[in-house]
Amino acid sequence: MSKRFLILQDGTVFSGEAFGAPATTFGEIVFYTGMTGYQEVITNPIYHNQFITFTTPTIGAAGINHRADESITPVVKGVIAREIAEVSTNRLQQMTLDAYLKRHNIPGVSKIDTRALARHLRKTGTQKASIVDEPDQHAFDQLSAMVLTTKQVQQVATPKAYANPGRGANVVVIDFGLKSGLLRVLSDFDANVTVLPATATIDEVANLDPDGLVLSSGPGAPQNVPDGILTLIRYYQERVPLFGVGLGHELFALANGAKLNKIPVERHGMNHPIREQITNRVIFATQGQGFGVDIASLAELPLLITHIDLTDNSVQGLRHRDFPAFSVQFFPDAAPGPLEATQVFAEFMEVVTMRKEGAV
Repeated sequence: MSKRFLILQDGTVFSGEAFGAPATTFGEIVFYTGMTGYQEVITNPIYHNQFITFTTPTIGAAGINHRADESITPVVKGVIAREIAEVSTNRLQQMTLDAYLKRHNIPGVSKIDTRALARHLRKTGTQKASIVDEPDQHAFDQLSAMVLTTKQVQQVATPKAYANPGRGANVVVIDFGLKSGLLRVLSDFDANVTVLPATATIDEVANLDPDGLVLSSGPGAPQNVPDGILTLIRYYQERVPLFGVGLGHELFALANGAKLNKIPVERHGMNHPIREQITNRVIFATQGQGFGVDIASLAELPLLITHIDLTDNSVQGLRHRDFPAFSVQFFPDAAPGPLEATQVFAEFMEVVTMRKEGAV
């Protein structure tokens, strides 16, 4: 194995061994605290232009199985790990993690003290990073000069509408960089899904006669989403059941007057305890969060807090007081897990089915 280096914007250097592609890439670096699900994370569009640091000691033991992909093409900039498993006994494996990253020209660095790196990022917050052959001044100059794109949704979301057919309720999904897991769960309810791009208009949605509307997750800041989506949300939350996830949750909050704050240390993992306020039930859910709803801004708004994160009491779910519209910050699609968060999809589809049958 050849030596490669991870360099950070603040001048920190981590030395390790190369795997994956021999490319030099630039992006933001975050850390993921879940013990499993590395493939789902690497293929999740919310990690567009980001390096993923896995804090679990070893990844790669399950290989790559394309049934677990969350997108067709991964958009991460690099993978940072402590150890990469060289042997897998998983009967579903189609290729190794190393071969998969090489195929998609994504570099990786192993033999990194990922827990030390995570502690460092907890102090500094998300910052720019690069994987390089030599941590010289030229490499740091290039890193400093790098400008991160604000057009992340436009780069990962579908440019054209497409169907995910079913025989049940007619559900429209607005794609801001959706995970395949969202479509899989809707298919479990036999929903007849049409996916529209983030530039969809009120009329384009109306032409599909939806029984429900879903705002997908996606990368980047909600303020950078194409103009017009907040107006669309305000229009349809009064007319059909509406459900937002991740970035969709943040846009739902913005559309109803809430304020958002950038989180100093982003939350990425599948081990976050979330309390459902009305029942006091605690679930563990997957998170990929860089922005959060400002609780103080909700005081005079028609929004109820439905879920909170027990680690810091941050808002993880909202519901409109007057309309059948709600949202969650976490990912309830069980990809990579846990399964217990999928209940919110059942609640949404129950309201959608009632509307379809004329009960709402």
